[in-house]
Amino acid sequence: MADPTGEPPGTIVVDVGSHFLYLVQVKGQAIRYGVALGRAGFEWSGHGVVQYKRKWPRWIPADEMIEREPKLKKYSLERGGMEPGPDNPLGARALYIFQNGEDTLYRVHGSPEWWTIGKHVSSGCVRMINQDVIDLYNRVADGTPILVTDLSNDKPDRS
Repeated sequence: MADPTGEPPGTIVVDVGSHFLYLVQVKGQAIRYGVALGRAGFEWSGHGVVQYKRKWPRWIPADEMIEREPKLKKYSLERGGMEPGPDNPLGARALYIFQNGEDTLYRVHGSPEWWTIGKHVSSGCVRMINQDVIDLYNRVADGTPILVTDLSNDKPDRS
C-alpha cells in the first residue's frame, strides 16, 4: 500500500489514531498491520529504536503493574517471569523499544488476545496478532527506528 507516514524506508510507524503499524518500504510503499494500543493513562509516543528482539519471550510485568494487580507478583523479576508460550501476554515475538539508550518498558509484541486488535486495552504496549508480529520480527533488525504518533495530528494543514 502507499506509505502514509513520510518516514524513511525501514522505519516502524505506529499510528495511534488509526490503530495501524506501518513498516515503511522503498518506493513510497508500506506494509500495514492492525494493532491494539495502550488504554487511557498508559500511552507512550515519540521516537525510539528496537533495541533488541526475542522469540517466545519471557514476560516480566513492571513493578507498577504488579502494584496495580498484586496477583501478578508470581511473574515478577525476582520469580523469573512467566514462561514463554501461547498464553504468555507477549505472545510469539517481542520487540523492545528504547529511547535515548533507556528501556521505555514498552514493547511491540504478539498477543493471544486477537480480539483486542483495534482497541485501547493494553498497559501501553503495541499488541499484534501472533502471525503479524512474527512477520514483522522477520523483517526488522535490532536498531530499527520506531515512531509512535497520531498521523492525523501530524499532517500539515492544507486548507
